[in-house]
Amino acid sequence: MGIIDFIKGGVKELAIARPDEAKDFWVYKHPDQTIPMKSQLTVDSDEIAMFFKDGAYVGSFSAGRHTLDSSNIPFLGQLIDKFTGGNVFIAEVFFVTTREHASIKFGTSIGDVPDPQTGLRVRLMVHGEFSAKVFDPQKFVIGLVGQRMASNESFIGWFKSQVQKTIKDHIAELIVKENWPIMKVSSGAYTEEIETYTIGGVRKHIETYGVEIVRFGDFTISMDQADKERLDKLVERAAYINMSGGMAGYQQLAQAEMMMGAAEGMKKGGGGGGLEGAGIGMGFAMAGQMMNNMQGMAQPARPAQPAAEAPMSKDQIMSMLKQLGELKAAGILTDAEFEAKKKELLAKL
Repeated sequence: MGIIDFIKGGVKELAIARPDEAKDFWVYKHPDQTIPMKSQLTVDSDEIAMFFKDGAYVGSFSAGRHTLDSSNIPFLGQLIDKFTGGNVFIAEVFFVTTREHASIKFGTSIGDVPDPQTGLRVRLMVHGEFSAKVFDPQKFVIGLVGQRMASNESFIGWFKSQVQKTIKDHIAELIVKENWPIMKVSSGAYTEEIETYTIGGVRKHIETYGVEIVRFGDFTISMDQADKERLDKLVERAAYINMSGGMAGYQQLAQAEMMMGAAEGMKKGGGGGGLEGAGIGMGFAMAGQMMNNMQGMAQPARPAQPAAEAPMSKDQIMSMLKQLGELKAAGILTDAEFEAKKKELLAKL
């Protein structure tokens, strides 16, 4: 080895700092446990350097440039290797970032949650990002060393798993407890309450490690598209029934749906005969019936003439029976209302 190589090697050994490529790490462990006396330790303004020996915390340095000399820094005396004549420290050095880490992305399934409006079980998902920071570096490093998570990658994986576990365990519980309609939850009506509740739950799980979530960002709860379509349909029918005072509203909705179906058939089939022609005729008959109802409401002084009810096909009756079954299962119709309407529809077959 030449003199230049020796000098370069010595300078490298005497300078202890976090390398540039590790500046964004939560934690960085210095690779060499053998540290010469008088080494220069550099600690950035957003971090703290911690010294451990045999897994036990010995002391730490805050921001600045420090000369590692046991005569000036008493706790370093515990790290001296006597076999080297007192010229070398034996220690594990961890650099811990204390600033807030932002834009940590997450996403997980909450699971099936019952909707209080309809009784349907709906699969919910949540995704977004959060920021977090270390508030107790000593607890943070001791916790990581105890779990052998001294690397940045290991910690991030563990930390995100804790956040997602809390979300799965707590958000469904909160929605059920507060009896919140799923449609309002997915629209963001309760996002602030859910964020606050989740942050509190996560802190209970991770505060023993000296780290905490500061805030969430872009926190979004969504549902499976198929579940959304089913829920939209039942909520619409429930609202129609409530607005009109019972089954009369449901009948009007069913008639409107059949009329729209007939209109779609007219668009696709033109002026054809057969089933399409029958559908068109039924659609016009229902349109006339609804028009008569509207005219009767506009002219209350004139007695309304009862309109002839349009005949229903077997397929339409079976479709309405299926819809009635869904409304009964969702708790919108009572057993008595369901049986009465079922009997009425079956009589038309």
